[in-house]
Amino acid sequence: MLMMVIDAENARIGRISTYVAKALLNGDEVHVINAEKAVISGSPKDVLAKYQERRSYQYKGNPDKSPKWPKSPHLFVRRLIRGMLPRKKARGRAAYKRLRVYAGKPEALKGEATKIKGADIGELSKYMRISELCKLLGHVE
Repeated sequence: MLMMVIDAENARIGRISTYVAKALLNGDEVHVINAEKAVISGSPKDVLAKYQERRSYQYKGNPDKSPKWPKSPHLFVRRLIRGMLPRKKARGRAAYKRLRVYAGKPEALKGEATKIKGADIGELSKYMRISELCKLLGHVE
């Protein structure tokens, strides 16, 4: 089992999520750092509307069973990665347990982070940071 440390700063969260999900399913332990500095591509207005709509989904019969979307950035990124894993199967649940997501850089993981090729924002003009999105969804620091 290999331990990977991935830096999400200025990287598209969708690209990172697919890479991380595949590594988790292959049996690796993955640590994602700087989760709050990752970006979601698209117009900030459209991105915010999409996640506000998702937060409003509610089962009418039993609202306690409604989907939960966290407000803090590192848990939000963890939830996005969970969406790419087969979490209802034993293999997916085991993979999800090997995932660690951090806001910022922990002291124990200094200096060994890697960037994902093709995930950098590059010349992307319309995007929104995870930290900005979580603030607008109600996260208080």
